[in-house]
Amino acid sequence: MSSNPAIDGVLVQWGERLFYPGNRMVTSRTPRLGRLPSKAEAIRSRIEATVRRAPQVMVKVTGGGRGMKAIAAHFRYISKNGRLAIEDDRAVVEQGQEVLKDIERQWQYGGAYIDPVGHRREALNVMLSMPRGTDPLILQKAAREFARIEFADHRYVMVLHTHQGNPHVHLSVKAESKHRKRLNPRKADLHRWRETFAERLREWGVDAEASRQAARGVVRNHQDLWRTKARKEGRERLSPPERKLSEAARASRKSAVQSWAIIAQALRASPEPKDQRLALDIERFVSGRALDRQVVKDLTRLQQAPQRDSERSR
Repeated sequence: MSSNPAIDGVLVQWGERLFYPGNRMVTSRTPRLGRLPSKAEAIRSRIEATVRRAPQVMVKVTGGGRGMKAIAAHFRYISKNGRLAIEDDRAVVEQGQEVLKDIERQWQYGGAYIDPVGHRREALNVMLSMPRGTDPLILQKAAREFARIEFADHRYVMVLHTHQGNPHVHLSVKAESKHRKRLNPRKADLHRWRETFAERLREWGVDAEASRQAARGVVRNHQDLWRTKARKEGRERLSPPERKLSEAARASRKSAVQSWAIIAQALRASPEPKDQRLALDIERFVSGRALDRQVVKDLTRLQQAPQRDSERSR
């Protein structure tokens, strides 16, 4: 497909606002978009994946051990007490209770000593997941590459779980790196992790996307597993609202509305039939979603604007 610099410019400008957080920190590990034509193609690909509702990757921090006893307990949990194979950062794959004890000793005495019971987080537990039907072995390969990219300077172990509905990989990462830097992920880091994992899956031929909730019109708060369990047991007294009602959430949705509207307008004006079809796909995608009323209103206004300008020029 031939490149139109004006349309490419709109896609890059508003696509980056739609898919990447405003505080996105570019590091050596951050997926880059390249020059304008390749940037525009990357944005088109992400638009196409989002509007066709490509499976969304899940990268979730599930907790972290404060002391070696807690970390060891997590090793036993993810490996089913040594019955499942556990892989470390050196790509060594083993199983068994003695293997777990050996990994515990390496973590506790290798580098900074980890107290049996501590007050600061000495490990970060991360879960990488995809919907039911994803090839577990491909997911494991993508997770392995993800860990090598994002946790290159850290000790970590990983275990594949296939016994539940969605295939997923549990990662336990030592908080202190080999260079004595501590892992303290922020929101922008978590979004980058999702992008990296989705990118790795796509490299293995798996349809995967990591678009933000605001871009997808998602307004419901996802309940943490511990909150769900506590509520069932009557231990949780204050639950977060079901819908995202904060000013930040509203601002993100408003920005997404504007981006979708302007992108659709640019694609509709393209002489390329493929772009025009994508504009229609965007309109279908936003219909019936949480942000659809405002989006449709904006899209209608933008559709009518060229017609009014044409009538005035007659």
